[in-house]
Amino acid sequence: MRDTAPVRGHLPDENPGFVGRRTELERVSAALAEHRLVTVTGVGGVGKTRLALRAAHHAADRFPDGAWWTDLGQLDGDRLLVALVADSIDLADHTPGMATTGLCHRLADDRLLLVLDSCDHLTEPCARLVTELLAAAPGLTVLATSRRPLGVAGEHLVPLDPLPPAGGDALDLLRRAAGQDFPAAGPAGEICVRLEGIPLALELAAAQIRLQGAEAVRDQLGTRLDAPPEARFDLLAHTERVWPGRHQTLRAAIGWSHELSTPLERLLWARLSVFRGPFDLSSALAVCTGGPLDRATLPAALDGLVRSSVVRPPDAGGRLRMLDTIREYGATWLDRTGETGTVADRHAAHFRGLARRAETEWHGARQLRWYRTVDAHHTDLRTALDRLLRTDPDAALDLIGSVAFAWSCRGRLREARDGLEQALLLGGARGRVRARALWALGVTLVLQGEFGPAQEVSERCAREARNTEYAEHEEAPRGGRDRPGELTLDAAALAGLLALTTGRPMAAYVVVGHVLDAARGGPADSAARLRCHLVRVFALTGLGRLAEARQGALRLRALCEELDEHWTRTALEYQLALTGLLEGDPSAAAGHARAMLEGTRRLGASLGVALGLDVLATALAAAGDGERAADVSGTGEAYWRSTGQPRRGLPGLRALHEKYTDTARATIGEPAYEEIFVRALTGLPQDGLARALRGPGRTD
Repeated sequence: MRDTAPVRGHLPDENPGFVGRRTELERVSAALAEHRLVTVTGVGGVGKTRLALRAAHHAADRFPDGAWWTDLGQLDGDRLLVALVADSIDLADHTPGMATTGLCHRLADDRLLLVLDSCDHLTEPCARLVTELLAAAPGLTVLATSRRPLGVAGEHLVPLDPLPPAGGDALDLLRRAAGQDFPAAGPAGEICVRLEGIPLALELAAAQIRLQGAEAVRDQLGTRLDAPPEARFDLLAHTERVWPGRHQTLRAAIGWSHELSTPLERLLWARLSVFRGPFDLSSALAVCTGGPLDRATLPAALDGLVRSSVVRPPDAGGRLRMLDTIREYGATWLDRTGETGTVADRHAAHFRGLARRAETEWHGARQLRWYRTVDAHHTDLRTALDRLLRTDPDAALDLIGSVAFAWSCRGRLREARDGLEQALLLGGARGRVRARALWALGVTLVLQGEFGPAQEVSERCAREARNTEYAEHEEAPRGGRDRPGELTLDAAALAGLLALTTGRPMAAYVVVGHVLDAARGGPADSAARLRCHLVRVFALTGLGRLAEARQGALRLRALCEELDEHWTRTALEYQLALTGLLEGDPSAAAGHARAMLEGTRRLGASLGVALGLDVLATALAAAGDGERAADVSGTGEAYWRSTGQPRRGLPGLRALHEKYTDTARATIGEPAYEEIFVRALTGLPQDGLARALRGPGRTD
């Protein structure tokens, strides 16, 4: 769940440069009140996204379950359309089955506004998805932006024209973008008329006004726009592209901006078009250098593109981006230079390397940093994976095997599973790369509750690990033979995890104990060893050996604190909370549950938050605090719904939760419990989580 959202839902911040559009905004608002599918149509650069975002912010209060934004521009095809929409509404879908099942279930009882921005290149897949969602969710309203209608029955269209060229709104936008106060009469007014009030064209002109002045820009535009149409924007004059007559002006404006760029800026513009999501300077340097564009010249060229509004200024995290229309132009230029494949391969290689570094850094002090890096670059990691699946499936297997565990922790189970299954099918690589991918797939299947397929993958993983390490042992010095390596340790951890989740703690204890006893080193030596020790602690808990489990967990937690390792530490807090409950110490259990929740919130793991809220609610109920138990349990149900599945967890906790929940209901009365539970369930989840984390006596 997004903790920082001020209301239920998630909408990006509005563009401070929004100008005018009062009539259009009223039309969209009125349409949203009467129709379940409203599509804002218009040419590129006309302001569809801005209008939709402003309308969504205005309408959000009318939707009890929030307004949620999905940027479809980052997709190169429809394969991950459902996964992206699910992620955008905080559905960390852990359910198996058809791709849309979890999404339909999540939306079925909600009154919610879903915004699908930039449907242009996915019109037919979007139409099919919207049709299915509207049928499954009577309270759903969809607001879409597209250059053409979706063609769904009941669709209401709001065509969007440019700003009136001679009106005040176009001039106000130019003034705001340029940071200057122009008179209505004069060069600025002429620029607005020549650019036909198209917002993106006006922004590009404003950037040049800051550099050259309004008179020079007016004169240059006059030269460009007075030329024959076929000479205005030659680079995009492709027969496969359909550009409406009005778009000739935008084409001319972008082409003019391109002409005003330096040769290095033009080259960088083209190469940057391979990024589907936001990018930073280090990624731009890795992907876009070559020839005259090197590490010394690229930063200055990038600054020039920012000054001319071709690239949006960096956000708080230092990431930059291009608007789709600008990126499309760059992609066409890149194609003309013959570099499309080369730069795409460089992009894929860079993000494959980033994925491998993230996996290497998982065990240690930089884990959280790399976890967030993988999350921030998710769109381009996915783009790189798609490229490699087409061009180098073995490299794709390496990439997805490196990031799939982080994706699964983040709740992106469908994307992780899809990528792993495709790469395993297409790639022929054996050994470590395949064993690691099988391990990641097994974990993903366990988290989805697909225990049968997980068992089969677990066995394949163990065989691949054993065969790989046997071959390596044959070449190793005598002292290194016949001991389980990292692959076997992870295969054992997977088998143990599967045994734990299916109620077989003894099997979990035996399988990890066997390899740990045979392996050299301690839990601090690798992530695989640490995972095996974690499984053993949980197995001891399931076997009722609580003192051993608690002591082992405390030792591992201290080690994780030394390493600054977050994921295992969070899991250990869950185990210690469960142990506290089983030992009859609900106060200690509540403290560990809150520590777990702090960790899972930092990791953005909805499933972990749901599990933590369950154990905290159980502890509060066991301590006799029925009202707070009801509040935390209602918040927990909201987080469980965000995973697309009913409550689940380790078998021991489920029994305790049911027992103490019944006690809490009896203590405060069924009506009071239900009222508090429903209030928390229907309130803002992040507010409920904040209340749960405060604890007794805390008001921060």
